[in-house]
Amino acid sequence: MEKKVSIKDIAKLLGISISTVSFVVNGKAKEKRISEPLTKKVLELVEELGYKPDALAKSFRTGKTNIIGFLVDDISEPFFSGIARFIDEKASQNGYKIIYSSTRNNKTKAQELLQIFQDRHVDGYIIALPNGLEDEVKSLTMSRKPVVLFDRYFPDIKADFVIINNHQGTFNAVKHLKDKGYRNIGFITIDTIEQQMLDRLSGYEDAVKSEGLKSCVKKLTYGSSSELIHDVADFLKEEKGLDAIICATNYITMAGLRAIQQLGLKIPDDIALLSFDDFELLEFSAPPITAVAQPLEEIAENIMKILLKRLGSSKSDEEQQIEVVLPTVLNVRSSTVVKL
Repeated sequence: MEKKVSIKDIAKLLGISISTVSFVVNGKAKEKRISEPLTKKVLELVEELGYKPDALAKSFRTGKTNIIGFLVDDISEPFFSGIARFIDEKASQNGYKIIYSSTRNNKTKAQELLQIFQDRHVDGYIIALPNGLEDEVKSLTMSRKPVVLFDRYFPDIKADFVIINNHQGTFNAVKHLKDKGYRNIGFITIDTIEQQMLDRLSGYEDAVKSEGLKSCVKKLTYGSSSELIHDVADFLKEEKGLDAIICATNYITMAGLRAIQQLGLKIPDDIALLSFDDFELLEFSAPPITAVAQPLEEIAENIMKILLKRLGSSKSDEEQQIEVVLPTVLNVRSSTVVKL
């Protein structure tokens, strides 16, 4: 295996000090008054030998790696992958790279990944974590590294966050269905204590109460796709009077679509369907599905704005917690047409 070229090797070949080579490769030649001819010699040899600075060693000298850790439940989900794409664009524009990882709803894996981020000396963290990791997040917020939470937050932890108005999103969804003539509106969610899901549920509950409708909630246990489809189908068979359902997440929407198909029902003739979370498939479904859309680019923009602000400030410049709550948009499509 070919030996990696080091600063020491370059210094030895040129007969100069290691510190002189270090100053040149780190762009400090002028500051340290190193002559232009010598600077040129060093840079030419660096290029000839293919020397690449050790990122970790550089981080010890500069205090920065220009790397950000991005940790979510499942990076393959449309919402998270969409956010990741915009985050990557905005990070690159500012000279940062992103390390992406998924917890798969596994606490032990999440703890291990956070430790890897710490070992890599990432400059900051962008996190959407499940409940049960409050202590880990609290520990991160007490360190010198900035942490920005998104999608969900912990009310008891002081950390910057960017979320959407989940309560208003479902409230508006119920009102939309009521205005279209639907009176028996069910809400299918996950049995969890995650704050964003509780906010969506409370938005639904407040809306049906405000509109004089009856509440009908189904809380699913998080499981495989086939299990979710089975549970949604059972719910629809039990609640035959429903004329519309709101699915609280994109994966519940997918289970709902398959369950409706299995039961031989037609959207919206037999039952209207509305999704919380919009993604490309819903627009091209037959019929296209009405959805509460989250402003992905705006979420990413605010996350990076906060993170860059924190990265550019010293500990003594700390300001109070930054909280950003963005509105949702209801994309109305054929799955919720006026009820005949």
